[in-house]
Amino acid sequence: MRGSITSTAAFATPAEHATSAGCASTLLTSASVPTMSGPRVFIDKATPSAYGALTAVSTAVAQAWADAGLTPAQIELLNMRCSQINGCGFCLSLHAERALHAGVTQQQLAVLPAWREARELFDDVTTALLETAELVTELQGEDTADLAYDRAGDVLTEEQMSVAIWAAITIGAFNRVSILSRHHVRARVWRLP
Repeated sequence: MRGSITSTAAFATPAEHATSAGCASTLLTSASVPTMSGPRVFIDKATPSAYGALTAVSTAVAQAWADAGLTPAQIELLNMRCSQINGCGFCLSLHAERALHAGVTQQQLAVLPAWREARELFDDVTTALLETAELVTELQGEDTADLAYDRAGDVLTEEQMSVAIWAAITIGAFNRVSILSRHHVRARVWRLP
């Protein structure tokens, strides 16, 4: 992995969440983040054993991803696409930086929401992974899902399809942790490759 900035986990570790959220030394409580509708519980901090289990799943998925012959750039594109669909600003900020370090180009990141219109920027495996990401994240109707699954299955091995589904499920869970906890995107300088 070119210019790795994180652990082997494909998703944010508890320490990265704390650092990226700007609360490395002082954990934010729900009372310290005022909002119009009231404070939120940071569920990753309030139930660390559950968050630790989710982090363990992400580590297992990252290892399975590598074992399936998929690249760090591909998992970061999948993470970005799922996070775009779910509207998770925190995860988008975190994984955009990771994507650049993994070798994803700025142009690929820029066109990712419309990747189907820019297929020449993505190889067949990556497009199948992006289609799988959308399939899992959007949970479309059965007929549409079957078509997407079949198209991705024409390119991906069974092992790759399985790990792509697990990766999309895992980032979706992290998206929900961040969204429901209202993890804020803090202005910071990215360490670019």
